[in-house]
Amino acid sequence: MTAFPERLTIDRHTIEIVPRYAETDKAGVVHHSVYPVWFEMGRTELLRANGLAYTALEAAGVFFVIAEINVKHRRPAYYDDKLELETVCSKVTAGKIEHTYRLTRPGDSTLLAEGRTILACVSGEGKVRRVPDFMYPDG
Repeated sequence: MTAFPERLTIDRHTIEIVPRYAETDKAGVVHHSVYPVWFEMGRTELLRANGLAYTALEAAGVFFVIAEINVKHRRPAYYDDKLELETVCSKVTAGKIEHTYRLTRPGDSTLLAEGRTILACVSGEGKVRRVPDFMYPDG
């Protein structure tokens, strides 16, 4: 059994993303379907920054499924741009975790997209379960 941390202490994390050719359309613009994938990368790396792998949660019977997702596209992102995705764990309740996202082009500080996800916590059988206590923020 995996030993979980006493408490997750890092509530925001930034990763670099460089769009691959396969993630763009013929004009070199990042396709809208890619943003949810990048959001998942952000959540995964936020967990990892807290010393936790999603696979350890799954092994303990804790799963998170998307209940709601929203993306506000502000400006296009292009093939081979150097981008930054900031992921923030913005709210934790008994059965859900909310994250917000900001995708920017750091070279000129352009905000490209903002997003929000709500993840429901479920068991391996898909039944709603409580978010583990250690996943609540400090305080």
